[in-house]
Amino acid sequence: MLAKLVNRSGERELMDDFHGNIVTLEAVLSDISRVNKILGGNRITIHAVAQLMAAHPKEHYTILDVGCADGAMLKAIAEYCRNKGIVADLIGIDLNADALILATKALADYPEIRFMQQDVLTLGEFQLDCDILTTTLMTHHFTDSQLTVLLRQFTRLASMGIVINDLHRSRLAYYLFKIFSLVFLTTRTARIDGLISIRKGFKKKDLLQFSRRLPEMQHSIQWKWAFRYLWIMQTKSPQTL
Repeated sequence: MLAKLVNRSGERELMDDFHGNIVTLEAVLSDISRVNKILGGNRITIHAVAQLMAAHPKEHYTILDVGCADGAMLKAIAEYCRNKGIVADLIGIDLNADALILATKALADYPEIRFMQQDVLTLGEFQLDCDILTTTLMTHHFTDSQLTVLLRQFTRLASMGIVINDLHRSRLAYYLFKIFSLVFLTTRTARIDGLISIRKGFKKKDLLQFSRRLPEMQHSIQWKWAFRYLWIMQTKSPQTL
């Protein structure tokens, strides 16, 4: 049966209500991180962060990664900053305490990275403000109404820009992932959730609709391989308001 991908799915993923132990969680997160790395997801976000830094040069940056899981994206950003001689404090927040235990252990050699168990929606405007906010494969977990609130919160927290990296809801992506997962994924949870994630992903028209609800922001929405959308938001200059 062909997947019906006209509208975003409202299904919950197994990881949305994960009850496994930390060993199982580590295996699932390892699968997700491997997919993101192989398919270029890390590179997409890092390039966007570099663009924002080039457009807004500073001596020091604070970067907040929302839904950081095992910290794989933060590690990639930290390594980029180290290689370029960029001074940055990196903060990862996630609701899953076990994921943060894994992240803290894995990134013990990165003192510039710290982690907090935190719901991004409950943060006050200046409680955890940052220059750049990033999030990868996280926004699709939210319903349309929830996502509107989340995006508004992002704009309150980030002074310089927001980088959203998430899935293109595509029938081709759906069936290619079925094949890909048989080769590269080791856990049943990652295989199941990967397909659900694509069904919950976005078409460009969806993202454009959300962007129109934030008219004070300048938006760049681009399709990237493999079946990703990169959405960069920046506060408009006074001349363009």
